[in-house]
Amino acid sequence: MPRKAHVIDLPALGALDRAAGSLGRQLAQTLREAIRRGELRPGEALPSTRMLAQSLSLARGTVVEAFEQLVAEGFLEARPGAGTRVAAAIEARRETTPAPRKAARKSAPAPLPTPAAAFARVAQQFSALPHVPFAISVPLGATVPGEAWRRLGNRLRARGLGAPAGYGDPQGALPLRQAIADYVRRSRSVRCEAQQVIVTSGTQQGLYLCCQVLLGAGERAWVENPAYSGITSILQHDAGKAAVRVPVDEEGLDVAAGMRLAPDARAAFVTPSHQYPLGMPMSMARRDALLEWARAAGAWIVEDDYDSELRYAGHPFPSLQGLDPQRVVYLGTFSKVLYPSLRLGYLIAPPELVPAFTGARVLMDRSPPGADQHVLAAFMEEGHLDRHIRRVRGVYAEHRRQLMHTLTRLLPPELAWLQPSDQGMHLLLWLNAGLDDVEVARNAAAAGVAVRAVSPMFADGSARPGLVLGFGGFSGEQMEKAARKLAQVIASSVGLTRKSPLPGRRQR
Repeated sequence: MPRKAHVIDLPALGALDRAAGSLGRQLAQTLREAIRRGELRPGEALPSTRMLAQSLSLARGTVVEAFEQLVAEGFLEARPGAGTRVAAAIEARRETTPAPRKAARKSAPAPLPTPAAAFARVAQQFSALPHVPFAISVPLGATVPGEAWRRLGNRLRARGLGAPAGYGDPQGALPLRQAIADYVRRSRSVRCEAQQVIVTSGTQQGLYLCCQVLLGAGERAWVENPAYSGITSILQHDAGKAAVRVPVDEEGLDVAAGMRLAPDARAAFVTPSHQYPLGMPMSMARRDALLEWARAAGAWIVEDDYDSELRYAGHPFPSLQGLDPQRVVYLGTFSKVLYPSLRLGYLIAPPELVPAFTGARVLMDRSPPGADQHVLAAFMEEGHLDRHIRRVRGVYAEHRRQLMHTLTRLLPPELAWLQPSDQGMHLLLWLNAGLDDVEVARNAAAAGVAVRAVSPMFADGSARPGLVLGFGGFSGEQMEKAARKLAQVIASSVGLTRKSPLPGRRQR
């Protein structure tokens, strides 16, 4: 006589939260957990959907939804004429799964991938500073072109430009590339056409693309010492590629030292118009020497032209790219002169490298977002950008003057002194050699002042203590108050009082 299927009495399912909705999903989760705990065993038959719906005061369709979901996940199996059962495969899965150790209250965390710790350090290093003095690259509210930008945006959206209608050009919107090519030809003496322009999400992406395109496995690149941590971090974490740190002096990158350290380097990453973080421009003799080396070695030069528009004495220095467009990849950004959240910059490549950079861009993020590109193109074409730069240059020049005067008045020269520089949105404040700039930056943050330590930007064994202070986005009153706090932090770092002697100033 055939044996009757045993239909189980379901364990207490607990109250479903009817106010929360999604009752089918809640029921599926309750049954799923009961199977995992072993309260519902493999092969056991469940009540019919009609009976279960009636006992739980649910619509039958809700129960059907839960059963179908669990069948799809492999927890239940349904056969015509045999009803719905707990899947037999559950037993096999349990047999092959080692029993948990009773002593362990929770499972040990899975080991992290090898690169995870290094990238976590990068995230910490590049965490945004709060928008208080002296955070870098914070635009002043009065200089942000809000009204003109909104007006252009409304006009272009009404025409449908930039509306999401498909994938964009990986090089960026043509109107913006044309506007960029015209702008850099006029303002930076860059020699290029719109076809050579690739719109990026900022200088950091441009640097990453250059490392991918210009450097192969095992190849080396010259990098300034000190340098922007964005480029050193890329090379440090890109397997098989290495940064050769080349010293910088009052004329910029020491080309002769680079040739001694790595004559076979495949690229040189430089900030010739405004060295970061020190601030001096590269002399013409050094520019000629760098280009001569690149031609002889078949190497490439990556010119990061950040802050080039913001020179406060005379005209901005012409670009290095204009001296040899075939050897130089030029990087620019709108983060400083407009605002960082715009996330638009540009890369100008020699014609033969454009396909390679375009392909690398496709693999990274396909194409830049479209809407703001069209707004920026119109903003540039109608002359707003040129007028905006003239305005912010005047505002920031006054901020810079005020901050220099305040710091000179508050800080004894034996304790801290300013690096000479005549452009950009930051000042470099050197600290006495006995101070730890990382600790000073940490203590300043606790006092509500945001600064960056300089020593991590140097190669190992060559670090000097100093602080990078941004002045773009803050009023004179804000900077005066913050400078007083910073002076107190610096003085307390060495336990100075009015009567105590000052440590000697390190010679530069």
